[in-house]
Amino acid sequence: MRILGIDPGSRKAGWAVIETEGKKIKYIASGVLNFEKIKDLVDRLGVASKACEELNSLYHPDVLSLESLIYVKNVTSLAKLAQARGAMIAGFGEDFKGRIFEYSPNLIKSSVTGHGHASKEGIEKTLNMIFGDIKFSTSDESDALAVALCHALNLGKNKTPNRSKTKSRSLKQAFSHLQNK
Repeated sequence: MRILGIDPGSRKAGWAVIETEGKKIKYIASGVLNFEKIKDLVDRLGVASKACEELNSLYHPDVLSLESLIYVKNVTSLAKLAQARGAMIAGFGEDFKGRIFEYSPNLIKSSVTGHGHASKEGIEKTLNMIFGDIKFSTSDESDALAVALCHALNLGKNKTPNRSKTKSRSLKQAFSHLQNK
């Protein structure tokens, strides 16, 4: 299975391709898509989408794995990141329906290094121990490789959160213990 990992961003995005065969994981390629020179976000979105179309055409991944959005204090930055991420996903088209996976930053770090709060340097060191000496141009590139590796390491694991099996109750029933009897 060929996995394309993307660390999305509104100004630049890391990408990495790995291939799994049984328990073997092979590094194929990685890099950074840079949109910083394009002033307006709206113009960057089209370029980001087109760049992802080109990655798809060049590497023919079976699945796409992305870092999920995280809560940030700056709502404007979050909105820009969400738009860029959406444009990148759109670049893969409807053919990827059911083949796009997202992982939280902590799960990515934990899967790759064994520690959910690992540093960027710790992630790069672990990736180099696994794949050999890779010269990453930015941490976006190494993060994308970590996203792809996270997917490979979590294949087949149930991602559905446990659901409560209790019967639903009305508000009146839920707060009945507070009523005067």
